[in-house]
Amino acid sequence: MEDDLVRRIASHPKYLELKSRRSSFGWWLTAAMMVVYYGFVLLVAFDKEFLAARLGAGVMTIGIPVGFGVIVFTIVITAIYVQRANSQYDELAESVKKAVLK
Repeated sequence: MEDDLVRRIASHPKYLELKSRRSSFGWWLTAAMMVVYYGFVLLVAFDKEFLAARLGAGVMTIGIPVGFGVIVFTIVITAIYVQRANSQYDELAESVKKAVLK
């Protein structure tokens, strides 16, 4: 029985759509995160002077808000994925569940 259920789910068009959409969106988010993170690492490695430049007369440097921006970017793309998962992907998963468990 379980093998039949798995086969029906795996061959259902809505499941294939869900799998494709989730995978492609995940890869786009991964690429965006890699660009931001490794861009920051490359700045640290090759342009320390830029990151060490002071903002104003205090101790704040450009590197602090840029590093904070990397963290905020990570939180934002996580929120974007969660929002999409809760709205689009859950609906597709529910329609697959209803169609297969009839």
